[in-house]
Amino acid sequence: MLTAFGSDTRTLVLSAIPSGVEDNQVVLEINPKDSGKLGRYIPPLIWGKSGHIQTALYGKMGRVRSPHPYGHRKFITMSDGATSTFDLFEPLAEHCIGDDVTMVICPGIANHSEKQYIRTFVDYAQKNGYRCAVLNHLGALPNIELTSPRMFTYGCTWEFGAMVNYIRKTYPLTQLVVVGFSLGGNIVCKYLGETQANQEKVLCCVSVCQGYSALRAQETFMQWDQCRRFYNFLMADNMKKIILSHRQALFGDHVKKPQSLEDTDLSRLYTATSLTQIDDNVMRKFHGYNSLKEYYEEESCMRYLHRIYVPLMLVNAADDPLVHESLLTIPKSLSEKRENVLFVLPLHGGHLGFFEGSVLFPEPLTWMDKLVVEYADAICQWERNKSQCSDTEQVEAEQE
Repeated sequence: MLTAFGSDTRTLVLSAIPSGVEDNQVVLEINPKDSGKLGRYIPPLIWGKSGHIQTALYGKMGRVRSPHPYGHRKFITMSDGATSTFDLFEPLAEHCIGDDVTMVICPGIANHSEKQYIRTFVDYAQKNGYRCAVLNHLGALPNIELTSPRMFTYGCTWEFGAMVNYIRKTYPLTQLVVVGFSLGGNIVCKYLGETQANQEKVLCCVSVCQGYSALRAQETFMQWDQCRRFYNFLMADNMKKIILSHRQALFGDHVKKPQSLEDTDLSRLYTATSLTQIDDNVMRKFHGYNSLKEYYEEESCMRYLHRIYVPLMLVNAADDPLVHESLLTIPKSLSEKRENVLFVLPLHGGHLGFFEGSVLFPEPLTWMDKLVVEYADAICQWERNKSQCSDTEQVEAEQE
């Protein structure tokens, strides 16, 4: 199934193929006379309809035969002394509308520009005429030391906002396409909803495979249904390794730690087996939250989604083992109420999988990569047509 959305003012339609057809087809249509079409998602025959296998392949390999786009690393010193980094990749072709358009990209939990799924997407976007700026989550890069006692958190938008401001100042004529994957989807949606000014020069936003509410997700993440508790353990183990690799910067005697962060929290970190325990003992204290409930409420994008007025596409997979089906009522309800929101829900794809291919071996490029770029192209074309229509109407009015 797919949730469909249509608007009288923004005639951008996402439709499902007729019932009786097993998979889904997405049709992006800009006004009835001008349409682009992305073929239906057909997962690899033998294993592609398993959300677990798709998720495991993403987690283990990221992508197959991933390209190596060439970019420049930028460093920004934050007000608290933290050093934020992002990688900048210039376009490799002219954009379909000939304009300067930059994708500002926020990766998933503990990810960065060197991850294979990010490299694959960036390479494809570059070849379609987009400049790409990819945030490296604070503390995620193994060769970049922390310069303040703070790491990335579930919903902190400071580093992403600093990257966007750099792009706006360096390329004053560029327009922005905001893209977030998994945890990055939460960050970009929260960033846009925090203030109307953050939406200036933003053409659209795409969020892929996020959970929308950490408060509602925490209970489902402790359940064994769809092996979520096992995935929780694996992600918690990875987070522990990253935090402990920075323990001198975070817990050292010379460090001016947040008042609520104590040495005993390091002991609790060693024994943690879930992200909830890590968030409660360490992560929430970076920003001084008094409780885990407060941390999850304040850092989730759910309370900011209704403040986003630019075109917004929310993408999830029905068989994503990390995102419980109860959480999908959030984007579904939003898309039914807000004319700027599209909710895309294919039957298969897992968590950030969406692999394509024949019987056994997946292709390097995924359906997700193509969907995001096609949606961005459609919005860019729609904005160009709208601008041309406005100019024509103005000329006609002056002639009268």
